[in-house]
Amino acid sequence: MLRDPSTKYRPFPTIALPDRTWPAKTITQAPRWLSTDLRDGNQALIDPMDAEKKTRLFELLCKVGLKEIEVGFPSAGATEFDFISGLVRQDRIPDDVTVQVLTQSRRDLIETSFASLTGARTAIVHLYNAVSPAWRKIVFGMTREEVKRIAVEGAKVLRDEAAKQPDTRWQFEYSPETFSTAELDFSVEVCEAVMAVLCPTPERPIILNLPATVECATPNVYADQIEWFGRHIRNRDSVVISLHTHNDRGTGVAAAELGLMAGADRVEGCLLGNGERTGNCDLVTVALNMYTQGVDPGLDLSDIDAVVNTIQYCTNLPVHPRTPYAGDLVFTAFSGSHQDAIKKGFAAQAERNDSLWEVPYLPIDPADLGRSYEAVIRVNSQSGKGGVAWVIEQDKGLKLPKRLQADFSRHVQALADETSRELNAADIWGRFEATYLPRGDDRFVLRDYEETGQAGQRVFVGRVAVDGEERSISGRGNGLISGVIDALAGSTGPALEVVDYSEHAIGHGADAQAAAYVECRLADGRTVFGVGLDTDIATASVRAVLSAANRG
Repeated sequence: MLRDPSTKYRPFPTIALPDRTWPAKTITQAPRWLSTDLRDGNQALIDPMDAEKKTRLFELLCKVGLKEIEVGFPSAGATEFDFISGLVRQDRIPDDVTVQVLTQSRRDLIETSFASLTGARTAIVHLYNAVSPAWRKIVFGMTREEVKRIAVEGAKVLRDEAAKQPDTRWQFEYSPETFSTAELDFSVEVCEAVMAVLCPTPERPIILNLPATVECATPNVYADQIEWFGRHIRNRDSVVISLHTHNDRGTGVAAAELGLMAGADRVEGCLLGNGERTGNCDLVTVALNMYTQGVDPGLDLSDIDAVVNTIQYCTNLPVHPRTPYAGDLVFTAFSGSHQDAIKKGFAAQAERNDSLWEVPYLPIDPADLGRSYEAVIRVNSQSGKGGVAWVIEQDKGLKLPKRLQADFSRHVQALADETSRELNAADIWGRFEATYLPRGDDRFVLRDYEETGQAGQRVFVGRVAVDGEERSISGRGNGLISGVIDALAGSTGPALEVVDYSEHAIGHGADAQAAAYVECRLADGRTVFGVGLDTDIATASVRAVLSAANRG
């Protein structure tokens, strides 16, 4: 090995475009989308999809709203050809969807591609050949002129085969394959030679697809290439510039976004980024990135879990839990500070009650993708009081006061440390019940009570089990709670001083409950908390005081 292996590599040259305009632009409308899941994505699978899986994925792509779908490589074999021709013969292609097939620039392969589409209402035939220096020199051993001739001869076959099936509305796409590593002037030269054969017009434009076949530079370089190409190609109004980015450097999505800013009209990719090597552009991520900026992507991703489940079934590939927007954990917070910010964000959202989405750590509303809020905050040993309080509120409707949140969080933290796993809502509620709600071994258990007296001078009389023995206790105060505290003090109970009290309703109507929370200080300076639940708010407050006393 070399002492410094990096000396094996050369930096990719920059593009001479000092007046580039794309950095000052934003994406303001959705591009034309093309799914390559059934072709490029399928070719990248260890076990390619069979007809049943391809059909199921095709139906998903249509349901999501994709209007252009590359359905296969007809000349690859009988499975591909039969699937494509079957879609046409069985009239399974929706009227507003155009299917596309891919072919190398060889007469027999092109003819097979057209045969697979016989009877289609409309279709795109996608022709390609590699044009970059490495491929010319290493793979083909050809000159620039010879490589251009391959493209031109293929375009002539496209033209002639289309003329044999005049009832189909044919569209043509050409890819100077390996565009990302080719000389820009040569890519333009080859594309214009193809255009000279196919004679596109503004009404019937040609799609010129510019692949980052191998991602070889930072995304800004690809954007420069796209803007340069758009400036120099002739008859730009007769051209649809299409992007097909790969993810070798991990920036396929960024390259596609910057390419759109640089003037491209169309994006090719797979719904969750499947493809050769590190994958194709992830269309879900690009589309939902637009969505978060207030741009309608024109794709329906409102049931993201259905998309994920179908793709996992059809490709037999897992979707990583951190995959943007689609992963199981992308809307989930375990960290205490994150949970607290999210909880406050939801509270502010509910209070503001408008349509603007503004919740910390959540760039998109999970509900827009069919995800529930219950899964947003989950609890493990890293979680804080905000996350625990969120789970309790979502699961049981209890809105714990802030200091009670901190007190209960210690108990949950201990449970998480004991179990060394994520805690679910049942775990948390079980610990809450054991900590604050009545138990069989509690010292004070309420049986019944009544309250009498005038305003400012109330008398509490209760039947309470004290250390297992039922007693009648009574106390006076300026209200119900002070009367209970006085009664307990006279029955060997702890001396309590109320520091804070709050209450709220849970639910509405006949099934509504009341929750009461009390924070008390003991004679030795310690603080204890009590919680009371009942259908009656007064009874809930009595139970809350007894709960605190049981912890005194």
